[in-house]
Amino acid sequence: MPNISSVSEFLLLAFADTRELQLLHFALFLGIYLAALLGNGLILSTVACHHRLHTPMYFFLLNLALLDLGCISTTLPKAMANALWDTRAISYQGCAAQVLFFVFFFGSEYSILTVMAYDRYVAICKPLHYGSLLGSRACAQMAAAAWGSGFLNAVLHTANTFSLPLCQGNSVDQFFCQIPQIVKLSCSDAYLREVELLVFSFSFVFGCFVFIVLSYVQIFRAVQRMPSVEGRHKAFSTCLPHMAVVSLFVSTDMFAYLKPPSISSPSLDLVVAVLYSVVPPAVNPLIYSMRNQELKDALRRLMTRDVSKSKK
Repeated sequence: MPNISSVSEFLLLAFADTRELQLLHFALFLGIYLAALLGNGLILSTVACHHRLHTPMYFFLLNLALLDLGCISTTLPKAMANALWDTRAISYQGCAAQVLFFVFFFGSEYSILTVMAYDRYVAICKPLHYGSLLGSRACAQMAAAAWGSGFLNAVLHTANTFSLPLCQGNSVDQFFCQIPQIVKLSCSDAYLREVELLVFSFSFVFGCFVFIVLSYVQIFRAVQRMPSVEGRHKAFSTCLPHMAVVSLFVSTDMFAYLKPPSISSPSLDLVVAVLYSVVPPAVNPLIYSMRNQELKDALRRLMTRDVSKSKK
């Protein structure tokens, strides 16, 4: 009979053992977090303040920036606080909240990326129907469905995970609370329901991935048929940032969850978790702004206007 224990807090995996390295990690993650706040905040303010950017593509980009902010704010502040104060503890309620919000933002972001692929497909393959298929009401409904499905998925996973009896202590082998790490602490015969939910979630994610791939297959075919070189270049330039973000998102996730157990180790798992939970929210604004001249021009006008106001 396993020894079922009552857990009031969990112990997260520390980034380093020495105080100097802990403070170094704190400074590094503080810089990354501030960069993510600045980049995504600039995208939010630029899209919101410029009427020319009130289009479906930028509406979904605004949603992506909000989700990136939520995702990185769920994991990094607690990790930074633990590194600064030399502790590993997180309360049971705090761990549950971290799982809930991370799964919510992470799942919603994947859905938004899928919707963004559909937006690019309609814009390039069916431009004459773009206004009717992606009107303001349709965009709001798709965004609401993405956020709603992410929240429902997060509630189901969180409720199921934290209803499991725990028998393997309270040490979580990650720098934030993750469902697989919590499931490892449960009794051996009590986690099958959560495994079934995880299989369903992975099936949904795989379906979204197939949809994105098929959308881009159709986009590439349509672009190749364009007679104008300038038209092909413009079509590709609107798709490349989204493709880069999806590639970063999917590749880090696949490596995190599909890597062979033989190469798994706490330090490698820690690095991989940083790659898929911290890097994309910080890098996505840079990816979208580098290749998007319209966004860069709007951002430049916003900055110039703010500077001129401050001088008056």
